[in-house]
Amino acid sequence: MLPNDEFVLLSVINTKLRDFYDSLESLCDDLDEDIDNIKFKLDKIGYIYDENLNQFIKK
Repeated sequence: MLPNDEFVLLSVINTKLRDFYDSLESLCDDLDEDIDNIKFKLDKIGYIYDENLNQFIKK
């Protein structure tokens, strides 16, 4: 289960992407999480997913 706080979520997701997953889609599939929900939550705090970097970055 992922954290609800958006800033903690950002940290957890980016760490998992860096250390364990080659894409946000593979992370979400493995953890059974909704990709659109994660993108929405992180967009609220000004972050978007960059596929080339495989990280959420500041808009």
